[in-house]
Amino acid sequence: MATEGHQSPKTVPGEKRAERKAEARPEGAERVRIKAQLRAVPQVQVRIAAMARFALLLAATLVTVLSLSLPAESGKPPRLLGGLEEADASDAGVRRALDFALSEYNKASNDRFHSRARQVLRARKQLVAGVNYFLEVEIGRTTCTKSQPNLTDCPFHEEPHLKRNAVCSFQIYTVPWANKISLTKSSCHDA
Repeated sequence: MATEGHQSPKTVPGEKRAERKAEARPEGAERVRIKAQLRAVPQVQVRIAAMARFALLLAATLVTVLSLSLPAESGKPPRLLGGLEEADASDAGVRRALDFALSEYNKASNDRFHSRARQVLRARKQLVAGVNYFLEVEIGRTTCTKSQPNLTDCPFHEEPHLKRNAVCSFQIYTVPWANKISLTKSSCHDA
């Protein structure tokens, strides 16, 4: 029995129908509950995968921080990830990068004579998703034509009208573990 000041609770029209259907078929309510649980399973898997990725990223960050915080070798500044650092010209990676840069230089040159390095003026490297090498090299024209084999031992031209020296800046990107190398920048000027 309803009193004047008391009203029955209002329900959303669709909600009342859903309740009646669920009451009419008891297994209907169970189905709705199971479907809701099944929809939640992929969301849980996505959350677990995200947490795993986060844990790996956290571990990698921790390893990086710890490796940077270890004392540097005596006389050397600490290594900065992604930063440029001086490199030894006799380092195997620098030598490979230089050989590749000079090979590309000679392929692109219209000169009939082969050029090779006189001296490495500066070598730097940068650790990225591979290694960038930044080389400043004095190169000279040799007496060997490009068609001759074994160009590494060719003497330099000393005759004034054939002698040519240049200072070149090369940027070489390498991914040693994937056996990839490319010359990304190159510029030369007469020495």
